[in-house]
Amino acid sequence: MDLPLPLALRALSDEVDERLARIPTPLNEYGFDPFGASLSFARRVGMVTAFLYRHYFRVETRGIEKVPEGRVLLIANHAGNTLPMDGAMLSAALLLDAEPPRFARAMAEFYLPRIPWWSEAIHRGGAVVGTPENCVRLLEREEAIMVFPEGSRGFIKPFSQRYKLQRFGTGFARLALQTGTPIVPVGIVGSEEQSPGLLDSKRLARLIGAPSFPVTWFFPWLGLIGFLPLPVKYRIHFGDPIRLEGDANDDDEAIGRQVERVKDEIALLLEEGLAQREGWFK
Repeated sequence: MDLPLPLALRALSDEVDERLARIPTPLNEYGFDPFGASLSFARRVGMVTAFLYRHYFRVETRGIEKVPEGRVLLIANHAGNTLPMDGAMLSAALLLDAEPPRFARAMAEFYLPRIPWWSEAIHRGGAVVGTPENCVRLLEREEAIMVFPEGSRGFIKPFSQRYKLQRFGTGFARLALQTGTPIVPVGIVGSEEQSPGLLDSKRLARLIGAPSFPVTWFFPWLGLIGFLPLPVKYRIHFGDPIRLEGDANDDDEAIGRQVERVKDEIALLLEEGLAQREGWFK
């Protein structure tokens, strides 16, 4: 029997507190880690994310027990058009459903920290600018790192291209080889339907200094309300860990073959997730 919403929120708050308390995150005297993350901020954001995870998107995971302890690269498909809910839901899965719970770190696009109100928020929440140096430092701390190799190519695209994986960047493969880090492929179903896209306006993107600018079924026609995602059902499938073999300094062709191997695994996970669902909302 489902709890009334106020009781459910109280139980969710207790769950977030309990699981965050189990994550070893060395903090300085001001409550921040070396990258600017704050567990008190993560708790506030975590409550909102947990509510969306449990009650709005009703996320189901499969294979999350395959995520190993210690350093790991979570390589996932990317979509959303307006708000990066795929990253938020993947992060929530690691916090709420992984055992032990993990504080997943995201590699942010280079232009995001230049947005004043957004820069502090992404760092307090655990994201870092997506440079190889930052990623190596996090992996040396045995962190779990989320990477979306499609970048804005996957995040902003028309609905006709849904679940068609775009070109992957190769940096994650070189980092995995350099640091001996296992890769867990992740297929996320639901993000393509949350804010169905019409087109990517490069002209508007140039006006705000971004690589892309989404025009969706609802935005900008409904103003800021058009940013709100539909309450679609999310499914997140985790694949078996992959350990790449080779040298981080191999030529682009050799690294490209490694990337395609991971991309193919993600495509299979997407097929599984799509086959399971009966519609956008169930």
